[in-house]
Amino acid sequence: MPASGAVTRSTLRQQIADALRDEVLAGRLQPGEEFTVKQIAEGYGVSATPVREALVDLSAQGLLDSDQHKGFRVHEFSVDDYCGMVEARSLIVDGIFRNLTHHSICREPLLSVRRRAEEAGQAARAGNLDILIGYDLRFWRELAALTGNRYIADFLHRLRVQCWVFAVPHLRGRTDISDGLWQRHEQLADAVVRGDADTAHTVIRQANAHGLAWAKKLRDLTTPGRPGE
Repeated sequence: MPASGAVTRSTLRQQIADALRDEVLAGRLQPGEEFTVKQIAEGYGVSATPVREALVDLSAQGLLDSDQHKGFRVHEFSVDDYCGMVEARSLIVDGIFRNLTHHSICREPLLSVRRRAEEAGQAARAGNLDILIGYDLRFWRELAALTGNRYIADFLHRLRVQCWVFAVPHLRGRTDISDGLWQRHEQLADAVVRGDADTAHTVIRQANAHGLAWAKKLRDLTTPGRPGE
């Protein structure tokens, strides 16, 4: 019985963490927004313990800031933070592709990655942000999982979630968000399926350049004395 209770609490903790992460990604919890364990617990109709544990988990992932006296606050990532994330994920992805292009991979996982790429690409071209975020995260998690190293997959997933947390407030409410969305998931997946390391690296370099160019545009628009002010 105690073991069953522990599993139930652990599952509830993860469910709350996932739900709150989705709230942040959807923009319903804004950067800088503050809340307490009690507010979240009442909102979800659960006890405070799994909520507190879920919030601590999200803080460890860099998505929340904790304050001993005020509760928790959605972390505000800066443009410089985002640029650092892009640099970090580029190093991780480069290692992933060195691994993938030198090892044979079963066809079934590759087909699943290709399907995720199609879904993410279609959502990006349609400008459907909510659908894109879900499929983009699944695409990269499945792609990283092909290495067989869960630490690599988990680290990359965390970076990509943080990138989206930064990007969402800048994309919501805009009529045209195409400049902020990378759309070449399918080309990358095809290169992996073929074992074409050169094309995969080229696509990844272009993806990183896209992200950094978008960040530079945001900086120019928000820095006093720069174009757009």
